[in-house]
Amino acid sequence: MNILSIQSHVVFGHVGNAAAVFPMQRLGVEVWPLHTVQFSNHTGYGSWKGRVFDGFFVDELLEGLAQREILHTCDGVVSGYMGSPDLGYAILGAVERVKKENPKALYCCDPVIGDVGRGIFVRQGIPEFMAEHACSVADIMTPNHFELEYLTQQSIHTKEALKHAIESLHAKGPHIVLVTSVHLEDTPHDALDLVVSEQGQLFRIRTPKLDIVLNGTGDTITALFFVHYLRTRCIKTALCNATSSVYGLLKKTELASSREILLIAAQEEIVSPSWYFEAVPL
Repeated sequence: MNILSIQSHVVFGHVGNAAAVFPMQRLGVEVWPLHTVQFSNHTGYGSWKGRVFDGFFVDELLEGLAQREILHTCDGVVSGYMGSPDLGYAILGAVERVKKENPKALYCCDPVIGDVGRGIFVRQGIPEFMAEHACSVADIMTPNHFELEYLTQQSIHTKEALKHAIESLHAKGPHIVLVTSVHLEDTPHDALDLVVSEQGQLFRIRTPKLDIVLNGTGDTITALFFVHYLRTRCIKTALCNATSSVYGLLKKTELASSREILLIAAQEEIVSPSWYFEAVPL
């Protein structure tokens, strides 16, 4: 399996491609990482060095891949933090080019916009790009609670409201929606829910809420879910496997009091999770 991963990258730590590429490789996938950003570290540290690349850079690298005559072997494209709207258009152009060579390829878009408690933290124009353009192209979208509310312009506090919002996002384009973190009225204060939906089937999985806040967890779970779905074509299996692995990684990270996900030290959690969580119909 070959996956083109178009995301940000950091020299130190694990966000963007630095949080997604290794987990996919650990599952035996050939990953083609294309960096939209190269920073010294993620912005959560308050200071960083580096730069955001432009859309022409993405176009140039795609042209190089096309010259190798390998795009027809690409099974999927995954994207995350974009940095600027012009990068978004370049990514959609890359998706179009891959799908032209391989119509069976899928596009998984993590619509990085913001988060509960932080609000919108991306550049102006990116949220609008996600809502107006990315939604109509993506086969799979993986918003968090805040991003689902933004994309659908709906407030989500109950199961009924969540289902309605997911249906609204489906109507925009993606046939699979994975909500990577959601807290509803019936979610215990010490738990976290994830929900996946496809063709009227909805599953929820619940894990204990860990006393840890990390950057890059959404990038990792999106990557793992995408790989497991491409292999099984089963949203329930993909959700259970991805969630169990990410929980294991985070639990080991919490026990080590690390500020960065222990992707390397706890890598066995990717292939053989210590904890397994079962999804149930929502």
